[in-house]
Amino acid sequence: MMASGARAADINSIVRDRLEKLIGELEEELDADVTTVFGPILYGSDNHLRAALETITPSNRRKIAIILDTPGGIVEVVERMVEIIRHHYKEVTFIVPDRAMSAGTVFVMSGDEIMMDYFSRLGPIDPQVVKDNRLVPALSYLVQFKRLVRKSQKGELSTAEFALLTKFDLAEIHQYEQARTLTVSLLEKWLVAYKFKNWITTESTKTPVTEGLRQKRAREIAKTLSSNLKWRSHGRGISMETLRGDEIKLLIDDFSKRSKLSRLIRDYFELLQDFTRTRGVAQFINTREFF
Repeated sequence: MMASGARAADINSIVRDRLEKLIGELEEELDADVTTVFGPILYGSDNHLRAALETITPSNRRKIAIILDTPGGIVEVVERMVEIIRHHYKEVTFIVPDRAMSAGTVFVMSGDEIMMDYFSRLGPIDPQVVKDNRLVPALSYLVQFKRLVRKSQKGELSTAEFALLTKFDLAEIHQYEQARTLTVSLLEKWLVAYKFKNWITTESTKTPVTEGLRQKRAREIAKTLSSNLKWRSHGRGISMETLRGDEIKLLIDDFSKRSKLSRLIRDYFELLQDFTRTRGVAQFINTREFF
C-alpha cells in the first residue's frame, strides 16, 4: 500500500509540474494570469475559486483568462464567482475548449472576451435548482406545468394529467420561476457591462451604439438562449458558428486561428481531462500555484 501510495504521489507531482509549466506558457501567450474551473458549479466552488485567486503572486497583469469546462450548476454560485473575479481583475477572458453549459454559459457571458473553436459548445441557459439532492433543469418543470394549466383551463385534462398537476408544489414552481428570472437578468447585466462595453458603433451602418441598444441586444440574446422550445434539450450544445450567426451575433474569437495558443490549450486541457478522469476528480480549480 505504501509503494502504491508513493507511485500515486509521484504521478501527481509529475502532472502538477506539467500543468504548471503549461499554465506558465499560456500566461505568456495571453499576457494574462490563467485559472481553470473544471466540473459542476456547486456550493463551495466559489470558496475554492477565492482560495485559488488569492494564491496568485501579484503581478502587473490586470487580465485573467479562465479556462472553463462545466456541465452547469447553480447560478447563484456563478454570481458570487463573478464578483470574486472582478474584485481581482479588470479584464476577463473565458476560454472554452470543450463545453460550458447552462450556468456555465451565463458565467461565460460575464467576460470581456470569449474564446472558442469549432469543437467548443455553450448551452441553453436553463437554470438548475436543487431537488431531492440533485440538480434538475427548472425550465422543463415550468414548461410542463404551464402546459397542464392551459389544458386544465380548456377542460382537456386527462385523469392522469390531473393527478400529475396536483403533484406540483407551487412553492417549487415559484422557485423555478425566480431561478429563470435571475439567470436571464444576470446574463443581460453582464453582457451590457462587459461584453458590450466597447461596442461603440453598429457594424452595418456605423451609427453610434446607445446604452438602450446594448440592453436591447442583451435581452434578445437572453431570450434566444433561454428558449426551451428552440433548443429542445437542456444538454444541447450550441456551436461557435451558431453563436456568431445572424440570430445571436455574439463576438467570439476562434483560438484555433492562433496555432501556438491552440496547441497549448489542447495540451493543457487533455492532460487535465486525463488526470481528473483517472483520479475520479469531479471538480478542479487550478492556477500555477493552486493544485
